[in-house]
Amino acid sequence: MQNGTRLAAVDLGSNSYRLEIGRVDHGQIHRTEYIKETVRQGNGLDSARNLTPEAMQRGWDTLARFAERLAGFKRSEVRAVATQTLREARNRDEFLLRARTILGFGIDVISGHEEARLIYLGVAHMLPHTDASNNERRLVVDIGGRSTEIILGQGLAPEAMESYRVGSVAWSMKHFANGLFTPATFRAAEVAAKAVLDDALSTYVPDRWDVAYGSSGTIGAVGDVLVAAGNQPGLVTREGLDWLLDKLLKAGSADRLRIDGMREDRKAVIGGGVSVLRAVFDLLEIEEMRVAQGALRHGVLYELLERDDVVADLRSSTVGRLANRFAIDAAQARRVGDTAAELFLQLEPRARGASTTSRPGRSLRKLGWAARLHEIGTHVSHSDYHKHGAYILDHTEAPGFAVNEMHWLSQLVLGHRGKLRKLEMVLDDEAFVSQLLALRLAVILCHARRDPDLEGLKIIHTPGTRQFTITTRPDWPELYPQSSHLLREEVVAWQRTNWRIDLAGGLKAAA
Repeated sequence: MQNGTRLAAVDLGSNSYRLEIGRVDHGQIHRTEYIKETVRQGNGLDSARNLTPEAMQRGWDTLARFAERLAGFKRSEVRAVATQTLREARNRDEFLLRARTILGFGIDVISGHEEARLIYLGVAHMLPHTDASNNERRLVVDIGGRSTEIILGQGLAPEAMESYRVGSVAWSMKHFANGLFTPATFRAAEVAAKAVLDDALSTYVPDRWDVAYGSSGTIGAVGDVLVAAGNQPGLVTREGLDWLLDKLLKAGSADRLRIDGMREDRKAVIGGGVSVLRAVFDLLEIEEMRVAQGALRHGVLYELLERDDVVADLRSSTVGRLANRFAIDAAQARRVGDTAAELFLQLEPRARGASTTSRPGRSLRKLGWAARLHEIGTHVSHSDYHKHGAYILDHTEAPGFAVNEMHWLSQLVLGHRGKLRKLEMVLDDEAFVSQLLALRLAVILCHARRDPDLEGLKIIHTPGTRQFTITTRPDWPELYPQSSHLLREEVVAWQRTNWRIDLAGGLKAAA
């Protein structure tokens, strides 16, 4: 991107929503504006894991204020990501439908692994870049409202990462619901946190890292308090945590807590945050942790800066890794992918040679990924393999992909064969329908697992309608009777939806 380009990242966290705006300057991003609002959406999940109307409204109101500030930004200059609360919420689609409209930009719900990867990128990019720092083995910890991410990495490359469902909001609600601070509640909260984080012992052992960094949220708040008390800036130590715990116990409750350096909005969740941080220090044998300036939102910004190349490559690598792991027939995947792309370009000519930042270009690329993975479920069983494939894609860790992006791919894989009733909820999206039809027809035309004859075969979409027409040259049905039969069956399959497919040319004459 050119120097002077503005980029914006929106972080829909469990405790706070954040908007970070920066300007590109020779490969670096310099902050021009930062807005943080305490939304505390993480404590708005009810017993059925649905966001309450009040919690949704708080989020919508905040996004409306962010939207006013983002007026004039291009789509390629903004990315919004949502984390643990919206990963958990059963009614997240209801929230996101309105949230995206209010914000004016897409919102990606990212997996725990993807959140950890972006956190590491944010931390690494904001540290000094020297030969020594590039060789430094780093442990990065981010304690958020409902999840804690722990990452090992070196330079700009994360090497091991995990997300644990323990955080300041969740632990405050569970162990400090009445706001009281006692030795017993802190002991119980720390033991419970260690039980969740116990798996980290085998991966994040002290001999695998040189320096520990703490990112954002709880660790930043603790660092501010310790600086106000006269401790070394930018450092959290065991002694400092012991001192802070003593202060909390002497106060007895969040309401009575009076401590320099702590914002009012942090007091309600400090008990849970400190108990989780102390558990991390004990489990990983940390003596001191440096407070990092970088965070999730910075990782999002730097990835926006490089998204065309780096992230496209990362997601392509993820698709390739999945294809290899599940032993997909590479020749058939290529064949179906090439055929689907050619058919899709007939429906969306603007996609030919389009930038991956454009909607047509993105649609073509996603179609290619879905085609490459459409047989992934055969590793489980050839019976209903499309259903197995959709399940795999919905539940796999996929670096570079947001949860909703992987779900889009899973729905294409689910719908590439069989009845269409199972996709009723997404068949109102014309872009998805064009991708799906191209993929289904490609699978039909490649059923013999050889390159199909596409000469004279055309798909036409009448603009403003829900109607497609498939036409072939006159001799095509006689040369390919099985393909013609399958195409006629495809017409019937779409009759049960609110879309219509007609046959013309040789197909109609042979019917």
